Amino acid sequence: MSGFDREAAVDRLEAIVETVAAEQLPVPVREVWTYGDVALGLDPVERLDVYLTKDVLLRDAPDREAEFVDSHGVKGVGKSVRADWADEHPEYLRANANGHAAPERCLAAHLLEGDEPVHLEVCNASFEDNVGQRLRGARLREDYTRLLDPRGVCLWVDGTRSDEAFRKLREGAFALPTLPAALEMLGMDADEAETAAEEFRAWRDGREGTTVRGDVV
Repeated sequence: MSGFDREAAVDRLEAIVETVAAEQLPVPVREVWTYGDVALGLDPVERLDVYLTKDVLLRDAPDREAEFVDSHGVKGVGKSVRADWADEHPEYLRANANGHAAPERCLAAHLLEGDEPVHLEVCNASFEDNVGQRLRGARLREDYTRLLDPRGVCLWVDGTRSDEAFRKLREGAFALPTLPAALEMLGMDADEAETAAEEFRAWRDGREGTTVRGDVV
């Protein structure tokens, strides 16, 4: 699937925020951010990047896990994702390679449509905190594909939507630096920032359709 024009991309973000605000999800979501092409005001938007801050579900209905293992072959329902959500939306229940319910995959199934060109990042840490965490991890491993583009826009937090953010996205009005410049602001020298940005862009350009990445800090 090709990308979105900017207006359609912002409409899609609004739909995601409305769903987060109105519906029960597999895990509680506290923040919705966007970053990448749409935040930079590009038109068209080749890929839409969305970041969700979720709560870690510690205890929900652990006594129901065996029920979902029997019915769906998925472990961890009632522990890592809500059991009553799985009752209502069994079609969105997704597991990782080990057969455990995967919150990020369940969220992607609930919030996204088909194989649209959207990348979803899901973490228990806020966007701003995780930018720093991922930067440290990427530098330590010398794997810049692990970076989180720091040029983000907060759309919704703890029940409050930012109408101003949506207005600026529609107008392409955010004044954001290049990726190398943003990485330099976070402490990289110029050469490393340029190398990191090139590697990150190559990784990003190689993705197609819907992609999702979960992270726990």
